[in-house]
Amino acid sequence: MANATLTISSKNYSSWSLRGWLLCRMAGLDFDEELVTHDDQEIRQELLLLSPSVRVPRLNNGSVTVWDTLAIAEYLAEIAPNAGLLPVDQAARAHCRAVSGEMHSGFYNLRSALPMNLKARHQSFKIFSGARPDVERIKTIWTECLEKYGGPYLFGAKPTVADAMYAPVCTRFRTYAVALEPMLAGYCETIFHWPLLQEWTQGALIEPDEILELEVEF
Repeated sequence: MANATLTISSKNYSSWSLRGWLLCRMAGLDFDEELVTHDDQEIRQELLLLSPSVRVPRLNNGSVTVWDTLAIAEYLAEIAPNAGLLPVDQAARAHCRAVSGEMHSGFYNLRSALPMNLKARHQSFKIFSGARPDVERIKTIWTECLEKYGGPYLFGAKPTVADAMYAPVCTRFRTYAVALEPMLAGYCETIFHWPLLQEWTQGALIEPDEILELEVEF
């Protein structure tokens, strides 16, 4: 039995659970998954974007308990400094933290309009006007990072915290058929072929469909 436990919710719907899980795997942490029940009303509200709950993801590692995805990222970067969660260069490291923080604290309209659903595929999808600036801002962030650091990941040859933060956005763009320029589509393909994301997706695809409200279109 692993010394650490990561509490998560739905693999199909919970983008924050995905981020925390990716970070733990990137850090090489040996952990068990603890899945919270979808029957819990607070968890259902969280998944339906109606509650600011921070119950998941939550990492318990020995005597340490840490929640909030960015806090988990910083903790893992401290205990696994050779895992490459943050870039080595100081300026790049600051840039990585900034774009990760922007994802963490912003883009509410995008999250509301394009909820994560790994099982769904839309041939076309009309994004309401309030979410379009979020989509354009993410495109700008990705373009700047890929041009500055050379790809294929946002900060170069290996995935960092930023890629864990934006991986669910890649899946949203695929689910809702968001048009992307070739360089940005190539970045999403890199994320889709990331073995860790493929492993998570396999778990999502066999997950029971229990949260029917998320099938509605916003």
